[in-house]
Amino acid sequence: MEGRLFTFLGSIGGHGQEWIILSHFVLVVGIVFLLARSATKRLQLVPNGSQNVMEAFVGGIVAMGADTMGETNSRRYLPLIGSLAIIIFVSNMIGVIPGFEAPTSNINFTLSLALIVFVYYNYVGIKINGFVNYFKHFMGPMPVLAPLMFPIEIISHISRIISLSFRLFGSIRGDDMFLMVLLMLVPWLLPLPGFFLLTAFGFLQAFIFAILTYVYIAGSVMMAEEEH
Repeated sequence: MEGRLFTFLGSIGGHGQEWIILSHFVLVVGIVFLLARSATKRLQLVPNGSQNVMEAFVGGIVAMGADTMGETNSRRYLPLIGSLAIIIFVSNMIGVIPGFEAPTSNINFTLSLALIVFVYYNYVGIKINGFVNYFKHFMGPMPVLAPLMFPIEIISHISRIISLSFRLFGSIRGDDMFLMVLLMLVPWLLPLPGFFLLTAFGFLQAFIFAILTYVYIAGSVMMAEEEH
């Protein structure tokens, strides 16, 4: 097991890294699908239960983006950012439960999410502003600064991939190690405060990933407003 905690899915298909991450990601997608299905099965004017939870989640994502790019743009990019946020949150919470492992504790998984964000916000920026105008923005306010500013902007954008992926990976991997030590040192009932702490960290990391995605998209699609 190479120092890993016991996992139920690992006992089925082995504790190889590929199987652990893939199987737990499939589990996360299944949970998200069930939550969405439960929330939309019987829609009511006055929501309750899972519908209330999901409406609060969607409202929170929209409000988060409205502060960054306005409510109209926030709702436009809600499907991507809402999907990322709920997948990351559920993935983080899976890792808090003994016998399961968070897909976000694997750098390949978090790197894939970061690449999705990187490719998407650049695609949208080019689509809205045009190829020339989008990359012209990288050259700074004056042409004389272009040889200096353009490489700096390119490095800055590439560093966002590292920032998004390693921040999420490092935090959740650290949580997993903390949980492993906690369960080895104390009985099952005593670590409950630690579980609450890990839950808060999992929520925080999903929030940070979502808000940074909004910020990156806002920077790529609102260049005209920024220049104005």
